[in-house]
Amino acid sequence: MKLIVVGCGRVGAELAERLSQRGNQVVVIDQSEDAFRNLPADFKGRMVEGQALSKDVLRRAGISQADGLAAVTSSDSINAVVAHIAREEFDVPSVVVRNFNSRWRSMHEAFGLQVVSSSSWGAQRIEELLYHQETRTVFSAGNGEVELYEFLARAELEGRSLSDLIPESGCVVAALSRAGRAVIPEPNQLLKEGDAIVVSATLDGSEALRQRLQAFYQGEPEKEKQP
Repeated sequence: MKLIVVGCGRVGAELAERLSQRGNQVVVIDQSEDAFRNLPADFKGRMVEGQALSKDVLRRAGISQADGLAAVTSSDSINAVVAHIAREEFDVPSVVVRNFNSRWRSMHEAFGLQVVSSSSWGAQRIEELLYHQETRTVFSAGNGEVELYEFLARAELEGRSLSDLIPESGCVVAALSRAGRAVIPEPNQLLKEGDAIVVSATLDGSEALRQRLQAFYQGEPEKEKQP
């Protein structure tokens, strides 16, 4: 693939090198020649010095034949404008932008762009790690709005059904693995100790699931059944 990376800071340099190592033809654009020092000495891609807002610079980088472009500078406005130009004027099939300041994320979304917000995603992941001890994240979609979580059924869940455990909203079961075999279970599926359950959930949904797990492990559901 022919790919363009706009911005050669730490993120851009790391991305360009990873793409190049996978056999892609990579061109890196940056307005500062010094920025190219972030690239490894054996980088096999091409470097174009210039302002990415200039269509001449984009053409020198080969945007007319590009399969994808990533705008990852530290300027949200530059990222948004460059990505918009790439998609609307040069019909680049795949365009992704980096959101540097989460306050400006709505600007990227207004353009209908694919956005990666490292600050928003990072803050959410740290929040989850601080108190999500029963579940672990295995996949994150978008900027963490929906994630896949996995947890193992402990002895306290033996004989319980998934419908007893899964919250009514913000959380759905994606898979259940038992003895090395995975299935998409029915809501009335009874659990066994050691089952690995994968759920797709929002942050609120995962928090509700965590609370239910804690309640089961602390014996609270049993108490509720007593007269």
